[in-house]
Amino acid sequence: MRVICSIAGSDSSAGAGIQADLKAAAAHYGCHAATVITAITAQNTLGVQSAYQLPTEIVRAQIASVFDDLDVGVVKTGMLGDSEMIRTVADELRARRPRWIVVDPVMISKTGFPLLAEAAVQTFAEQMLPLADLLTPNVHEAEVLTGLTVRTLEDARRAAQALRERGAAAVLVKGGHLEEAPATDLLVGKDGVELFEGEWIETRHTHGTGCTYASAIAARLNHDFHYDKDDLSGAVGSAKLWLTEAVRYARPLGHGVGPTSPFWDREWFGWGPL
Repeated sequence: MRVICSIAGSDSSAGAGIQADLKAAAAHYGCHAATVITAITAQNTLGVQSAYQLPTEIVRAQIASVFDDLDVGVVKTGMLGDSEMIRTVADELRARRPRWIVVDPVMISKTGFPLLAEAAVQTFAEQMLPLADLLTPNVHEAEVLTGLTVRTLEDARRAAQALRERGAAAVLVKGGHLEEAPATDLLVGKDGVELFEGEWIETRHTHGTGCTYASAIAARLNHDFHYDKDDLSGAVGSAKLWLTEAVRYARPLGHGVGPTSPFWDREWFGWGPL
């Protein structure tokens, strides 16, 4: 069994970050996810109240522990925090080079808490984009990384192409905040441009969708149960269908933005609430 390794921050309410990555991986054909924690957040459905970044020495040690023992097929990165952390993670990934690296450029929480230092954006672009086999920015992140305005699908295509020119092998611009076709994601890679249309679901409970989506793609790239592991389009398309249902069955936990439900299929088959 190949392992997915998530390098990201911890969410104390378990809706996003490392905890979301673990649940998304577990929901996919028994994939095993190892973790490297970069930061600890005090977080709930109302927002992020505080964050503490771990020393890079312990992050480097976690990466060594995972890679020296486990067969890591895919790495998914999330919250990296600042330039020192970005360089540390990038150095380790260049040295170890797993088969796939899925980079989710986590910059800001849904409630506006900064998760990537503004001064680190350039470092992120220089260090992480050339390592990304797939970069998964939302509209805001695509704008920050490119300096372009992203409102339409054509804007998303231009931004994705600009990010590929800066080193990313493929870019998936998530369309949740697009003014045009807000349920449509756009993938630009070596095979051209592909649109993934989806159903828009009216709900506020979307905490952790970015983490969950990227982890679902990583899980599908890591497993050849249904299709070739090199089929990026197939991994994205099937992960989007799965995420749509995870949003549809999202639970209204807490008093704010509740998390998605990665084990939605257990309810769908009548197994009852978890």
